[in-house]
Amino acid sequence: MTALVAPTPVRPLAPAAVPTFSVIVAAFQAAGTIGEAVESALAQTLAPQEIIVCDDGSTDDIAGALARFGEKVRLLRQKHRGPGAAKQTATEVASGEFVVVLDADDIFHPRRLEALGEAVAIRPDLDLLTTDALYEIDGIVVQRCYGSPSDFVTKDQRRAILERNFVFGAAAIRRVTLLGVGGFDTSLERLDDWDCWIRLLLAGSVAGLVNEPLYRYRVRLDGLSFDRAADLHEEVRMLERVRANPYLRPDERPLLERSIRAARNSARLAEAEEAVRHSGRGRRRLLASVAIASGTPARRRLVAISGIVAPRLAAGRLRRREPHDRLREAAITQEHLVNRGDRPNRAPSSGPSSRDPL
Repeated sequence: MTALVAPTPVRPLAPAAVPTFSVIVAAFQAAGTIGEAVESALAQTLAPQEIIVCDDGSTDDIAGALARFGEKVRLLRQKHRGPGAAKQTATEVASGEFVVVLDADDIFHPRRLEALGEAVAIRPDLDLLTTDALYEIDGIVVQRCYGSPSDFVTKDQRRAILERNFVFGAAAIRRVTLLGVGGFDTSLERLDDWDCWIRLLLAGSVAGLVNEPLYRYRVRLDGLSFDRAADLHEEVRMLERVRANPYLRPDERPLLERSIRAARNSARLAEAEEAVRHSGRGRRRLLASVAIASGTPARRRLVAISGIVAPRLAAGRLRRREPHDRLREAAITQEHLVNRGDRPNRAPSSGPSSRDPL
């Protein structure tokens, strides 16, 4: 029996048929990993209706890497526009009742689609469904995505999604509902999944979790690059656009504004951290803007002030943290990840938060 975590249904539900699934893969410079990803989709105990790979303007040989699969995989090509655009292109041509996201360097557990299908049959009211996942760094599993089932929000999902992305990004989404809210935003380079979940949940969808680690999220340390400030600025822009969502209720607007302020303050602090680390110009101005910003928590205000009055001490502390941070952030580098209920690109709850980098 599938271990399902979801809000209590608002009315009695009759069991439904297991739906069909289209696996969609956004691929960019992924010729070295796409084969394993596709193999994992083909090895499902519940076969997908189709596997659609959208090559997002790669310069490596994606077609050659997929040639051995023949007609089992449909390959689409487009100019490089980002992962959201690639997923949207695949979604538009898919024929399954649900589209299921698979990243080009990750792997499905053989039972993933079967478990998702069982969950939807039990709860046909769910439009958005994900599973737990294993974070793997250079082949070593370091932790699960959800520390406990309670990390997946089941009460007032509308408000919760405005605060944090609690839905692991390699999700299954009811295709007609997804297209009804506009699909994946093709203009976003980051956070296209969180943006999509916000629009789905505000429009009335319900999300669920299969509490089994049926996905392997794989990271290689030698391929990582981080730009925390850029991620946070993108978060601000994405959340600011939610203001125009027609389904946003008046009582939810103050919460949205708090989330925007928190992301904006974190972006300022991330910029200041880089300036302190590298003795960059303007670090005092950046730190001062954090210290005086409305809504800045006391602890963050204190560390910003310490960076102004003792920049060398702060820089030394940051440099000592670099190796630890690189490993810690490796498991949460992609924006679609949930880490113990914290926001994407954040530290685990057991360690220091990247919202307080100093």
